Amino acid sequence: MKKRNIIAVFSALACLARLSIAQAIPSPDTPDPASTCAFCTADGTKALFNATAGGGTANSAFGWWALFSATDSSFNTAVGAGALLFNNGSSPNTAVGATALLFNTTGSDMTAVGAGALQKNQIASDNNAVGNFALLNNDSDGAGSADFNNAFGRNALTNNVDGDENDAFGDDAMEENTTGSQNTAMGDDALDGNTTGSGNVAVGKEAGNSITTGSNNVCIGHNSGIGITAGSSIIAIGVEATGQFANIGPTCFIGAIDGEPTSDPGSTVPVLIDSNNNLGTFASSRRVKHDIKPMDKASDVILALKPVTFKYNSDSKGTPCFGLIAEDVAQVDRDLVVRDKNGEPQTVRYEQINAMLLNEFLKEHKKVEAQQATIAELKSTVAQQQKGMEVLTAQLKEQAAEIQKVSMQLKVRTPSAKVVSNNQ
Repeated sequence: MKKRNIIAVFSALACLARLSIAQAIPSPDTPDPASTCAFCTADGTKALFNATAGGGTANSAFGWWALFSATDSSFNTAVGAGALLFNNGSSPNTAVGATALLFNTTGSDMTAVGAGALQKNQIASDNNAVGNFALLNNDSDGAGSADFNNAFGRNALTNNVDGDENDAFGDDAMEENTTGSQNTAMGDDALDGNTTGSGNVAVGKEAGNSITTGSNNVCIGHNSGIGITAGSSIIAIGVEATGQFANIGPTCFIGAIDGEPTSDPGSTVPVLIDSNNNLGTFASSRRVKHDIKPMDKASDVILALKPVTFKYNSDSKGTPCFGLIAEDVAQVDRDLVVRDKNGEPQTVRYEQINAMLLNEFLKEHKKVEAQQATIAELKSTVAQQQKGMEVLTAQLKEQAAEIQKVSMQLKVRTPSAKVVSNNQ
């Protein structure tokens, strides 16, 4: 790319050289152009050559054919061979470098610093290019739509033609951009492969440099987002974009978190996201709640839920999963699901179901406690009855023993029957 840009500068200078030869050589008594332009300064072959009396004001031209075409433009500064050569009627522009803003005619409020910077710009305005060949091809088609671009660095936005409101900071930053707009690239080679994508943000050396036509992506960190090409609405922080979701958005990649323990495990809480893309956690303090009352029978609805096994369509590994189907849950209790922007069930509020499960567990636990209390009471009653029976049995045994004793005593005391002899 650098070689091609250098050739473009030399080609432009060669054309100007031929044009110079074809032009009539001014006579020695031709007045100094600066003398016909109020507060103007010119030094160089045909610098400010066409300035007219009463025309432009406060122009400065230093270099071969610098500000050559200017007649009534004002507050322009051109330093370098061919700088602002065709500029006429637009101001204020500043061009420092060979062929900087060479073909600009009516574009205004421009700053070009570096060889070939904004060289081919024609009528687009409000652009800033600092660096050799920065914004070289901006508005080269003369459509005038490539406005409000900022390029700082060698070859930054060098191929931009109709893209507008781009900011590129770093050598080769957004080098290949042609019509993409409202992109921001900070770092050498950041977004250097983007051509037509818009609304991308890349911060870091080579950040997002694989993006070509994707839009609204955010890449932060060295080499971040590499792997995104045509995908849109993808965020990559400190990590490349890999896997099957590298070009499917909205997706978020964050480096240095997988498998890494937290510094304070005792204070960890789940991170959640709401429909406004806000990250946060659930607060359980009484301070943030109102209308607090027992759940009671409100958790009965979960008894109608139907847990299932399933596999995600996006999972190429086919990992078995367990859970609920949002549509089925919505039929049981619409408050247990989260809906998407179209109002369709998207996911289940599992954290609410967990609280309901706890309530059902406690309810069953109370039932078990009550049953255990009843059983204990019955056991106590039975034990008492059994003890009473044992006492009664002992008494009966004691009475039986006494009866037997009395019986024995009576038997001993009874006189023996006498036998009468009839021998008489």
